[in-house]
Amino acid sequence: MPKQLPDAVAAFLAGRRVAVAGVSREPGHVGNAVFKKLRAAGFDVVPLNPGAAEVEGVPSYPDLAAVPGSLDGVVVTTHPDTAESIVRQAAACGVRHVWLHRSFGQGSVSEAALRAADELGIACIAGGCPLMYCEPVDLGHRCMRWWFRRKGRVP
Repeated sequence: MPKQLPDAVAAFLAGRRVAVAGVSREPGHVGNAVFKKLRAAGFDVVPLNPGAAEVEGVPSYPDLAAVPGSLDGVVVTTHPDTAESIVRQAAACGVRHVWLHRSFGQGSVSEAALRAADELGIACIAGGCPLMYCEPVDLGHRCMRWWFRRKGRVP
């Protein structure tokens, strides 16, 4: 990880059990890349996909309420229309950290999700993704982190 992590990123990555909403049955999706990277970095990662009982060879859950045990955070890689619902699910399940994925374009970030996070006391990162901070960070994500930080799009 970079020597000095932004506080919001450090707080999110301090958790060890996270869910990734938007992991697909088809490899190659953003959610799958985030899921695999967090697992490789030593996190206990739970995939969320309402249409699949298993993804990436592990049990998947339709929503946060169905996940056994507690979670420290959720990475949202779904369409932005779904993000508010996931933030509200997180609050209902006692999850205090949400990361709304975004690289180019809108990503998973929505104004409704940001308002819900603020209203519910959820620490919410709007932009970027854990791949920009979990070591080893590949060259592409290092460059994106540098560029997006200069543009104020990531912490």
